[in-house]
Amino acid sequence: MSEKATRAEQELTAEDVVAWLAAHPDFLVRRPDLVALIAPPERELGDQVADFQQALIRRLKRTVDEQQALSRELIDTSRDNLSITSQVHEAIIRLLEANSFEQMIQIVTTDFAVVLDVDVVTLCIETREQDGFTLRMRGVHLVSPGTVDSLFRGHSASVRLRAQVSGDPEIYGGAAPLVQSDALVKLSISPATPPAVLAFASRHADRYHPGQATELLSFTGRVVERIVRLWLELPD
Repeated sequence: MSEKATRAEQELTAEDVVAWLAAHPDFLVRRPDLVALIAPPERELGDQVADFQQALIRRLKRTVDEQQALSRELIDTSRDNLSITSQVHEAIIRLLEANSFEQMIQIVTTDFAVVLDVDVVTLCIETREQDGFTLRMRGVHLVSPGTVDSLFRGHSASVRLRAQVSGDPEIYGGAAPLVQSDALVKLSISPATPPAVLAFASRHADRYHPGQATELLSFTGRVVERIVRLWLELPD
């Protein structure tokens, strides 16, 4: 900025502002956001006389500020929801592109964590020693019978969100110390398979918490159920 322009700004007076506004009477119509920045004039009404007009103006300004804050919050929430929806769509597309059952499981337990921006994703399946069932794949954990019922005891929904938790080694293995919050999705793959849980976990204590919407998590769980069922040719 030139020295001349800087000096012109420093020499700007109230009269200059008045003259400019007079020459541009529609300025505040085009910039209504600036009205909230202007302090209304005080009126002298005498002792013990309340100025209801000033009180009403202040109240209206507070209302406008609150509405603007709410609008910004709604916009931010909408953007977050759109971003999460896009992430879920990307995760499902990768799942559909799997060329084998093993690759599909790897996508769930590895790719999902990257795409959905979480720290850990595991698939937990109930089993008993006498079943002789083994599935040695990264991110797949065999848990004791009754674990799923225990995790969802008192919760009728198929998704449970938990904040400020300590990770369970049975569910998260060596990553358990990292877990501070998680989302558990109950899977009903087939009458021919034991209960299972798809677990999403974060190192942030408030990433998941009760009260959050669970529709996308539920949708992801239902897709995983059907994909597993198709690969293993299991009955519905």
